[in-house]
Amino acid sequence: MKLITLMLLTSLSFVVLAQDRFADVTITDTPLKGSVHMLQGSGGNIGVSAGDDGILIIDDQYEPLAERIAEALGELGSDKPKYIINTHYHGDHTGSNAFFHEHKGATIFAHENVRIRLAGDEKVSESALPVVTYKDGIKLHFNNETIHVMHLPEGHTDGDSAVWFEEPDVLHTGDLFFNERFPYIDTKAGGSVTGYIQSVETLLGKADNDTVIIPGHGPLADKAAYETFLSMIKATFDIVKKHKADGMSEAEIIEAGLGEEWASWGWQFISEERWIKTLYPEA
Repeated sequence: MKLITLMLLTSLSFVVLAQDRFADVTITDTPLKGSVHMLQGSGGNIGVSAGDDGILIIDDQYEPLAERIAEALGELGSDKPKYIINTHYHGDHTGSNAFFHEHKGATIFAHENVRIRLAGDEKVSESALPVVTYKDGIKLHFNNETIHVMHLPEGHTDGDSAVWFEEPDVLHTGDLFFNERFPYIDTKAGGSVTGYIQSVETLLGKADNDTVIIPGHGPLADKAAYETFLSMIKATFDIVKKHKADGMSEAEIIEAGLGEEWASWGWQFISEERWIKTLYPEA
């Protein structure tokens, strides 16, 4: 009996901590071009198409924020998005899937590997799974705009998608862009440093100086900011490659650091140490 009580109290504590974590989060809206908006809260940036056809969203952050996201969407026309596109499977981008599918009737689109990975997680309900999956990509026609959904392999994960709104020229990169910070590359889920670089180069090839870019994390960006991000990855990768070729161990490279130029790119989740640990195996 004491063990059951302890387990219940522990579970309750986790729920309270999760609620506290998001207690002060507000969802903010930034109108972009055409039908497109960017919502920010906690987790991945949300892309929105809002118009006469209704609401389409790209990613949906964490489950505790679902009601607040729905309220923000209501201000744009409807709290019931018709479609959700998941850029990959991580919970800070898919956490509200079940809420919007069960309670708002949304249809969820994603690369086939996203469904596979979500379905393999016993904590994820069936209602959170994408119901429309694709291998290479898909094209939607919505709110008088053409929406290109493109799969990019072996980058952040093995199920990455980027979304380009053709007519207003707005690109949502998912987590193939962490603006002004070191990226997280999920090597346990099919991601790789070299694949990530190739994916970013592919997306940069589709952008021009007028393209508005919604990164997976960080502030709104343009092509120049995305190029700076790619330059950082290549430069820090080269530093680690050189040190490794000189016989330095991972620990020694961490001790030496990447230099003052890149110090500001570290953040709570991906510190300089963790970024070096990401780069070292492929260097």
